[in-house]
Amino acid sequence: MCGRFTLTTRDFRQLAAALDAEDADDAFALYRPRYNIAPTDPHWIVREKQERRELLPATWGLVNSWAPDAKGAARQINCRAETALRRPAFRDAFVRRRCVVPADGFFEWTGSQQARRPLWFHEPHGDLLLFAGLYETWTDPATATRHRTFTIITTGANPLMAPVHDRMPVVLRPDDIADWLHVPSRDAEAYAARLAPLLRPPPEDLLVATPVSARVNSVKNDDPGCLAPAGDEPVAAPRLL
Repeated sequence: MCGRFTLTTRDFRQLAAALDAEDADDAFALYRPRYNIAPTDPHWIVREKQERRELLPATWGLVNSWAPDAKGAARQINCRAETALRRPAFRDAFVRRRCVVPADGFFEWTGSQQARRPLWFHEPHGDLLLFAGLYETWTDPATATRHRTFTIITTGANPLMAPVHDRMPVVLRPDDIADWLHVPSRDAEAYAARLAPLLRPPPEDLLVATPVSARVNSVKNDDPGCLAPAGDEPVAAPRLL
């Protein structure tokens, strides 16, 4: 699965350029580096609209357009690649609203429930990771406010991840982004079905696992100290989400 992740890039426009995406001036002010992104937090997605890529704010935890409220967001932070085209909660978004979720690492934990140790899985040279995602727009019936939300697609673990967890986020190759974001005007369902080969585990050597500070265990901590090398400090169990 993917339960927490990071995006520590400092410059928003540099991020947009790396993603070959347009950024809006009003979005620039919302951006800040993140070191411990948790479910239902605000983040960023890249989508394609009229053959242009847009870098847009969104909230992590997909809320379907037909949902009466946003209570189910935390249950839909992830979507299994194997069932995305069959589950009603994700099928339409998989066909028509695919996105990329930029990150530069994600966390998993080892150890007993009483002493969980966080591992940060990241690209060894600090490059971006491009998670496969889906997005929806939900309108709050009480306020008529529109909210853009997203989920991260997961797949089976690769050999690096397997000793820690049986699932991991789909990390798209840069060469696959154009195919993933494209939504044809005709035969969109057939096209989406052909994207299944993109949703495979990443190569084992794409990522390294670095033990980091137990500060990650609390969603209240979101600063560079979260990525400090693991020390010998006492470790509290992470808050369950």
